[in-house]
Amino acid sequence: MKKLIVSLFAGALVSVACAGTEYSSKEMKQVAPGPPPCPEWYADNELNVSLWGTYAFTETDSNRTNAEVTEDDAVFGTYDRFLGGDHAWGGGVDAKYFCHRYFGIGIEGFALAGKGSHITTTEEEHADPNDHTVGGVLGTLTLRYPIHCTRFSPYVWAGGGGIFGGSNDRPSVVFIDGVPHGDVTNESESRGMGQFGGGLEIRITRHIGWMGDFSWNVVDGPHNNFGMVRTGINFAF
Repeated sequence: MKKLIVSLFAGALVSVACAGTEYSSKEMKQVAPGPPPCPEWYADNELNVSLWGTYAFTETDSNRTNAEVTEDDAVFGTYDRFLGGDHAWGGGVDAKYFCHRYFGIGIEGFALAGKGSHITTTEEEHADPNDHTVGGVLGTLTLRYPIHCTRFSPYVWAGGGGIFGGSNDRPSVVFIDGVPHGDVTNESESRGMGQFGGGLEIRITRHIGWMGDFSWNVVDGPHNNFGMVRTGINFAF
């Protein structure tokens, strides 16, 4: 009887010990929960549509001569031959589809308020303003780099296409009674162009961001190139 009681007691102790060991083992296997992952503000496959305003400035300084000097001396000065003035305001829209977060292909369109001047050769020389709208359409390739765990994404892009509606002031010399005079005519025309630039986007939410960038635009022909500073809102889908 004593042997039976001792055996039962020893078995109970072993069971308790084993149970305690198993419980301790489970406790050892538990891993403390880590911090939650940071939010991702940019998706791997994403359609972006941006609306922006822009300020353009010409590469060539606007240094026109006045109407009298132009007409009498056939001296025209230097100025942009496409936008017409030394700067222009405008706006545009572009759409891009990003593959695997980093690479985007898209299309861009913009319009700028150009300003030219037509010199009229008469007995009284005067310059007639020639306001015109310059538009462009381009295909683009964009490379962006969303910074992990932040709302920021720097980007660069390049594109090519066409620009139209430019008022290419054409200075020429005309002879009146054998005397040379200057004359400037305006011809609306279209040209090929290339564009490259870089900027930064800041996501306000995962689907709305603010963007700002700078691009340089190379237009076919002399005295046509210009820079553009853009800022606006981007919608991501």
